[in-house]
Amino acid sequence: MTCNLYPVILSGGSGSRLWPMSRAMYPKQLLPMVTEQTLLQDTVTRLDGLTEEGATLALHDPVVVCNEAHRFFVAEQLLELGKVSSDIILEPVGRNTAPALTLAALTVAAHDASALMLVMPADHVIKDVARFHTTIRQGLALAQKNWLVTFGITPDRAETGYGYIRQGENINEGAFQIAAFVEKPAADTAQAYLDSGVYLWNSGMFMMSANNWLTAIRALQPDMAACVEQAWQQGERDRDFFRVDRVTFETCPADSIDYAVMEKVSEQSVADLQAAVIPLDAGWSDVGAWSSLWEVGDKDAAGNVTRGDVFTHQAENCLIYSDSSHVAAIGLKDMVVVETADAVLVAHKDHAQDVKQAVEWLKGEAREEHLIHRKVYRPWGNYECIDTGERFQVKRITVKPGAALSLQLHHHRAEHWIVVSGTAHVTRGEDVFIVTENESTYIPLGTKHRLENRGAIPLEIIEVQSGSYLGEDDIVRFEDNYGRQGDT
Repeated sequence: MTCNLYPVILSGGSGSRLWPMSRAMYPKQLLPMVTEQTLLQDTVTRLDGLTEEGATLALHDPVVVCNEAHRFFVAEQLLELGKVSSDIILEPVGRNTAPALTLAALTVAAHDASALMLVMPADHVIKDVARFHTTIRQGLALAQKNWLVTFGITPDRAETGYGYIRQGENINEGAFQIAAFVEKPAADTAQAYLDSGVYLWNSGMFMMSANNWLTAIRALQPDMAACVEQAWQQGERDRDFFRVDRVTFETCPADSIDYAVMEKVSEQSVADLQAAVIPLDAGWSDVGAWSSLWEVGDKDAAGNVTRGDVFTHQAENCLIYSDSSHVAAIGLKDMVVVETADAVLVAHKDHAQDVKQAVEWLKGEAREEHLIHRKVYRPWGNYECIDTGERFQVKRITVKPGAALSLQLHHHRAEHWIVVSGTAHVTRGEDVFIVTENESTYIPLGTKHRLENRGAIPLEIIEVQSGSYLGEDDIVRFEDNYGRQGDT
């Protein structure tokens, strides 16, 4: 009998500790932090080859639960992998992992209530994929017997930044009942956990059937379950996405999978369900800080992890990332240096967790460097601000083949467009015309307009804005191919 397995990828994090690369509108799971693929893409492709040893396992395209603001990035990154998922669920607000998994379980159950779900955060690193597959197959055998399974990481140090799971009674070789979930400990307690040999790091990865999760959440968290189910039932499909009802979901209690269900299943009798933990030793990291990326990165002879245009001299055990400029690091030790087009981070690795302080300061100053990069991605392509001043702004705009910006107008600015390459199909008021390379056009303030690329190559233009206000919220959309009417 074939077992259906649905990867459930939770992609709701903001990754503020990896600023300035990770930002609220473009968080770490959408970035290529370790390999040439993004962390989200690495999470999806990590399962490639899982079914090779058993024809009785059918691996389906992933179900992704993500922030509504990240929907187009997620869809495009899945498309790049050939994983065209029709189950991208949009959370209007974050309510922690238990409600997110319940949304996914309702979606999977609509396909097959007995199907298994492998729940994975979108922003983790696993170096030993073969070992990961072996451990996942152990979980499959238990999950098919009504166990709710989590995977605990075999610790190699007294880590105070992770939660822990205490192993209970041995179920079989390599699997244990869950005795308790433990919050992040103090240093001496973490050392005692490591010395005992019965504690594992909490990975945030789980496996169970959709039906068993729904049974457990309804029994243990009835208010949460009822709220999520109502929000899901009142939701509606929007292109590749499923939007749950915002008003209902906003009232939902927030809690994690661990504490809402997994720990309580170990303490209470819920149908025939039990909770188990399987140790996983596969080079795992949650890349929660720059120091974590240094730990999992490929190091040179001096222990440095570098990316981009970087030169080092007498530097040791540093992480140095360059995104847009040449970075020369000389005489540094145990440092983190991260350069982007609009911000530079310099920190000691021991203070990597304190990066959030810089993010909070930027928020307090109402600055945008915590929200977006200088290059901003849109479903139609991207734009990059290359100069700005009083009453003017210059952008480089790239429109993908077959894509179009919304039909829109601005109340406070006019725009000049110069085509660098490709062919622009322009709507300006009642006029529709073509602008080709080295030609330009002008969009007066208050005029409805649209930019389209009907060609086979990317369209690149330089846009010069002039006016009394140049903010991105000065956009009134009338038509949009991507369902963004009303978005700011």
